[in-house]
Amino acid sequence: MPTDAHQLVLSMGSDTHGRHHPRHKRPRNWGRTLTVLVLAGGLIGGGLYAATNFIGLNQSMVRERCTAMVGGEKFTLSPDQAANAALISAVATKRGLTERAAQIGVATAMQESKLTNIDYGDDAGPDSRGLFQQRPSMGWGTQAQVMDPLYAANRFFQELETFDYASMALTDAAQKVQRSAYPLAYAKHESMAKAFASPLTGNADSALNCTLHPADTAGAPKATQTALKAATGISGATIDGPRLMVPVKGKQGWAVAQWAVANAQGQNIESVSYAGLLWNRAQGSWVRAATSDGYVVIQPAKP
Repeated sequence: MPTDAHQLVLSMGSDTHGRHHPRHKRPRNWGRTLTVLVLAGGLIGGGLYAATNFIGLNQSMVRERCTAMVGGEKFTLSPDQAANAALISAVATKRGLTERAAQIGVATAMQESKLTNIDYGDDAGPDSRGLFQQRPSMGWGTQAQVMDPLYAANRFFQELETFDYASMALTDAAQKVQRSAYPLAYAKHESMAKAFASPLTGNADSALNCTLHPADTAGAPKATQTALKAATGISGATIDGPRLMVPVKGKQGWAVAQWAVANAQGQNIESVSYAGLLWNRAQGSWVRAATSDGYVVIQPAKP
């Protein structure tokens, strides 16, 4: 005799004649299928779009910076800071001063303002302004003058030239000019100042690099020509089509070339070439390339 459980199984799987009932197929859910296809298509399309824009997105996420090396150690500044270091170094060179003077100037400005042209002072000098925090009340010039980086740099070196800075420790030389309440504070910036002043005075080849976003504004060769002349005193640069051609010789060429790299963000410069090497925004480093003998060639950006 079958058990009650056996009878229950038989009654669920067959009719009164013992025949098995066919299983009913569930109707296909076309709406759900269509939704899945649409979503899949969207994901594929989105993936393709992301892939085609991957490089551009990565570039926009890169932190803009300028780097220089000394003794195997790399130092980093923002593009604005690097441009101010370039100005200070160029002014020192134009005045016939040594790389050591440029180092002292860069280190001093780093301590006083973080190499930024700030328009405020502190408790010790409430009227202090500019790269070197020079005080109008102490005879450094008017407020408008000390806020002009070119004037401020020249004024700093005007004081530095009055004594034998080359025989002094950097922090002592800086303090003799600045008369700061923190006379030893300049020393901590010496290695960074040396790393940037060396290439910016032409004493290190292709040692300064900047990583920048693609330019969103076209460069203006005339504006770069004017800025270069003001900083370096070079008056022979000519505009050749879209390019600025700067005639140079010796280490002056590397000083100009790396001045241009340090100013690439502010001047919307796309590339700089000299002595068989080229720096450009796309690579952010110096690479071998054909160059014009005796010239630094500065190419403006064309967004």
